[in-house]
Amino acid sequence: MALLERALLALQSLFHAAQTEDLKWKQQHQAEQLALKHAQILAEKQLEIELQKKTAQLAHEMALLATEYDAQLLILKTKYQQEVKDYKQYLQSLEQLKVSIQKSYRHLPEAVAFTIHHHAKQLLNQMWETDDFQAKLGLEMQLLQFMTTVHEESRLYLAGETKNTLPEKTLALIHH
Repeated sequence: MALLERALLALQSLFHAAQTEDLKWKQQHQAEQLALKHAQILAEKQLEIELQKKTAQLAHEMALLATEYDAQLLILKTKYQQEVKDYKQYLQSLEQLKVSIQKSYRHLPEAVAFTIHHHAKQLLNQMWETDDFQAKLGLEMQLLQFMTTVHEESRLYLAGETKNTLPEKTLALIHH
């Protein structure tokens, strides 16, 4: 038993010596450990501050983009609403053109007025659907010339200033 007691005491002594060494090492390096802990806390704080700055900056940039996109969307909606309004006005004008032809040339079959109206509508649709600016201008000029010719021929016929019983210039424009 004495041997066991001595072994336990030696073990206890060894354990206390290890603890004492550990305590001495901690005391000797306490300042370094504190400096490291302090540096770690400062680094974490700086990282947190930097992250908050980046988050705020990103939120600001996102708000700017959202505002810009909202403005662009509003501009596009307004533009397309105006285009739809313009298109409707063109269609109303073409309808008036058809009525004018029907009143001016009562002796002609309705199919002639519808053909003239249909041709004008095709020109309008081609003009509206093209993305090429030069082509759009060309088609717009064609439509303008066509409508002007129709109105002029109708006016001349109603005024009795022409002997033509058909809107010949208009039909010639359709033919080309």
